[in-house]
Amino acid sequence: YILSRCDSVKSAREEIRKMCITNEVFSSELPAAQLHWIVADKDEAITVESTREGVLVYDNPVGVLTNNPPFPMQMFNLSNYMNISNKAPQNLFSDKISLKAYSRGMGALGLPGDLSSQSRFVRATFAKLNSVSGRCESESISQFFHILGYVSQTKGLCEVENGEYETTIYSSCCNADKGIYYYTTYNNHQITSVDMQRHDLDSADLKRFPLILEEQIKLQC
Repeated sequence: YILSRCDSVKSAREEIRKMCITNEVFSSELPAAQLHWIVADKDEAITVESTREGVLVYDNPVGVLTNNPPFPMQMFNLSNYMNISNKAPQNLFSDKISLKAYSRGMGALGLPGDLSSQSRFVRATFAKLNSVSGRCESESISQFFHILGYVSQTKGLCEVENGEYETTIYSSCCNADKGIYYYTTYNNHQITSVDMQRHDLDSADLKRFPLILEEQIKLQC
């Protein structure tokens, strides 16, 4: 709805003010989900959450979103990790003993490693704000999927029901300027792209592109 009516976050803010989201389910087979939304353009990002108080909109300075808890709590929780760094740690424990880093990456000691939404929010924010992308699109796309891989759900690690697990079914991004959509699936790590500019966008026919679900392994020799 927002994408069809708004061309910027600024216009999305105005449209969201008119919205009223109900708890009516889309399908009797699907329960109402506690969804959180992120709306972003080149200049800014906002988080949108539907609560008992109504539809709330927050500035999102980190450009990251996961599920519960509510966004203000997610941002407040980042203060617990303000000592985390991408640099080697300094000995602040005591000047009375000599302590040295014995491994690379120790500046990130204390970064949460569990699979909760709150911990994944911290990890994704740390990775996004400290990652270094290349100068070309392919390098930036590769870096994007590395960041998402940092918080992906591996089948078997988070059981929700007997034999049912939280799983990252797919990951995706889009170059909105060029109209190119990139994705990977759980069993296909190869990045697949769909160039929408190669198709008649003014056509009334619906275009469908079946997901490539099987692993694509390149035989080098």
